[in-house]
Amino acid sequence: MCNQCGDANNLHQAPATPELGRRKLLQVAGTTLAAAPLLGAWLPANAQAQTSEASTLGQSPFAVQAYGAKSTGGRIEPLHIQRRALGPNDVLLDVLYAGICHSDVHTVRGDWGAPALPCVPGHEIVGRVIAVGSAVTKFRVGDVGGVGCMVDSCGTCENCLADREQICLNRTTFTYNAPDKVSGGTTFGGYSDKIVVTEKFVIRIPPGMDLASTAPILCAGITTFSPIRHWRVTPGQSVAVLGLGGLGHMAVKLAVAQRAEVTVFTTTPSKIADAKRLGAREAVLWNDTAAFKRLANRFDLMISTVPYAFEVQPFMEVLKLDSTFVNVGLGEAKGISSMAMAFGRKSLAGSMIGGIAETQEVIDHCFARNIRPDIELIRPDQINAAFDRVVGKDVRYRFVIDFASTKNNAA
Repeated sequence: MCNQCGDANNLHQAPATPELGRRKLLQVAGTTLAAAPLLGAWLPANAQAQTSEASTLGQSPFAVQAYGAKSTGGRIEPLHIQRRALGPNDVLLDVLYAGICHSDVHTVRGDWGAPALPCVPGHEIVGRVIAVGSAVTKFRVGDVGGVGCMVDSCGTCENCLADREQICLNRTTFTYNAPDKVSGGTTFGGYSDKIVVTEKFVIRIPPGMDLASTAPILCAGITTFSPIRHWRVTPGQSVAVLGLGGLGHMAVKLAVAQRAEVTVFTTTPSKIADAKRLGAREAVLWNDTAAFKRLANRFDLMISTVPYAFEVQPFMEVLKLDSTFVNVGLGEAKGISSMAMAFGRKSLAGSMIGGIAETQEVIDHCFARNIRPDIELIRPDQINAAFDRVVGKDVRYRFVIDFASTKNNAA
């Protein structure tokens, strides 16, 4: 029961146009930014109609338009899925943009095992809040929120209590293709019209941030930001980035923003110029043996964004003493020499996205520094072609599905 409106379904609609004085100041990277626009300026033109619709939708589970695969390796096609009714701690987002991660392709095509079907991918989601549960305090109707790779965790284990929900010791609930302890079914992702997510797992998107290019930060951005933070990259250090795709190009931008000296290793000759445009000091091809010899014992940190198995030992040879090779692309590390690692006291590590607090940090960090992914907007009917282009390395550097243009509330 909502204490404010008496709604037995725990759905409370915030006023559509509150006065400016009720908005909080937003702290971004140590700089106080006034949220200058009235909340009403962020509301869609048809806000009253949407509020009425959301109220109806929130009272019980409801069907929404989505795009997903009905068979392993099948094509992405329009379908309908069911979203849960809003609980007291839930937020209902009208999806505006959803990034396409290589993980989406791997999942749908069965590279990591057969997915639950139907499979609706998407874990780089930006949407407008159109309804909130009665206990929600973080968001109001008209705000913009983001959802990354997870939508729940146990909240009580030592990792969750340390803001590491992505490695919950009990079970992290990922945004799609995962058992959903709330609904009892399987989670469906952001290739959809609307999504319901627990408030804690929705990221605040600062007013004025470019929404389409914000979506990839919720996966590609946090995945590369987290190791840069954890291994404490400082100005003047040498950082190597393996692979220049969706993750790799964000790793370059974020490391350059730390004033590190960045070198990119790529298998694609046409990406050498791109790497330098993005701020890398140097870019070399994987088959350039002379470059590997020249760069021996050069790097303080190496971030691998490669999603496939590959021979890692040649890259270990270009690390400095006491340096670390971090695998964020989840490609199988082959050919490791334990003896060589011991003589160089080098480390092989893994890292996966980041917790909710760190994800909010990278959003604010990118907003304050105007760091944006390079994106290509596509329509929902172009998803299958985009999947093929991702596999073919033909994207510069992240596809983002534009749902906003199909709605009256486009940002």
